Amino acid sequence: MQKYILNLFILFLSVTALAQEPELKTYSFTLEEAIEFALENNYSAINSDRDLVDARKQKWETIADGLPQINGSVSYQNQLKQPVSLLPAELAGGEPGTFIPVVFGQPQQMTATATLTQKIFDGSYIVGVQATKSFLSYSANNNEKTDQDVRKAVVEAYGNVLLAKESVAIFEKNKGTLENNLFETQKLFENGLSDEESVEQLQITLSSVDNQLKNAVRLENITLQMLNLVMGIAIDAPTQLEEDLDALAVKQIDFELMETQFNIENNVDYKMAINLTEQRFFEWKLARSRALPTLSSFVNYGSSSFADKFDFFSSDQDWFDSSVLGFDLSIPLFSSGKRSASTARAKIALEKAKTQLSEAEEQIRLQLEQAKSNYILSIEEYNTAKENLGLAERIENKNQIKYTEGLASSFDLRQAQTQLYDAQSGYLQSMVEVINKKTELELILNDPEKQL
Repeated sequence: MQKYILNLFILFLSVTALAQEPELKTYSFTLEEAIEFALENNYSAINSDRDLVDARKQKWETIADGLPQINGSVSYQNQLKQPVSLLPAELAGGEPGTFIPVVFGQPQQMTATATLTQKIFDGSYIVGVQATKSFLSYSANNNEKTDQDVRKAVVEAYGNVLLAKESVAIFEKNKGTLENNLFETQKLFENGLSDEESVEQLQITLSSVDNQLKNAVRLENITLQMLNLVMGIAIDAPTQLEEDLDALAVKQIDFELMETQFNIENNVDYKMAINLTEQRFFEWKLARSRALPTLSSFVNYGSSSFADKFDFFSSDQDWFDSSVLGFDLSIPLFSSGKRSASTARAKIALEKAKTQLSEAEEQIRLQLEQAKSNYILSIEEYNTAKENLGLAERIENKNQIKYTEGLASSFDLRQAQTQLYDAQSGYLQSMVEVINKKTELELILNDPEKQL
């Protein structure tokens, strides 16, 4: 009886623990919704937003360096053994030529000081402040580049999941057809109306399709996990896709996109190339500014107190104030050519950046033409693959009838089936290519009105 009660108790604890486990949230996305979700939750996108905030803080850090700075200090000293000074003895009426040991001051001392410093002129500071605008622009462009990478990754991952799902459905259909063929052929062989080779041919084809089906099922799970990862959610979270691959591919066929006016200044890679040139320009200005003098001022105010014992917080303790105003001027005079060499190197780097900018502009224009060509080709291949699939289905259907009626061999049927499977695979891949190539073209154009 005790064992029975113990088992019930263990079972209750197990059920309670399972009931308390948090269920994973179920997600459902169209492609547009998946992109929007990823732009907010993708790991790289989140850190890119943080980098932008960090850049804004760094801008203020640079500006604040030239604003007034106040520092305070407190010093306490306890002279455990006070230094002794010797005074001529005749000052106290003693014998000339002799000395009297004297201790000056009190053993304990406390000093509190506040110092205000202010830069008056510093060429490197001026250049640094000017460069903050360019640095912020670079951070914003880098953030936009990250968003583009996330968008492209989501489109590719979303398409791969749809491709895997469609592949599973097609392989299941093909497997069912082959199993029927094999069953009928096996019966004919057993009744002496067919040869063993026909059975073996179908077994070979069925084994191949079965392996492809198993692989497609595994890929469906892996591609879905990859999509979850790109979107920034748990890879095992149940996610449903609301799009159909065929309908999505048709929706991505947009010939008006080819007529979009290209403004290279909207292209992120071009904007980042501009940022690089600006960075080299300010580095050159910084190198030149090192030949200029720097001037800063300071003023401090302090108070000191002396005592035989630690009694500095007593109301009767005397404090003695002091204050200093000063200026520091530093003038670079001679560096043995170091500054001129540094300036020359910065100038060379600037000229290289200008050349790289010209190269980047031409590369982007070439990428645009390639993207247009690839997009048109993907649409053409999609249309061709669709037509080929229809032809392959009709050919395979005719061979099925001929094989049933004994007018075609198992080799002919297998050849027609293999041709159908290739056409099915090509059709699925062509739809994914249309979606991906359109995205690549949109990212180069970077026209928000033309993007998903």
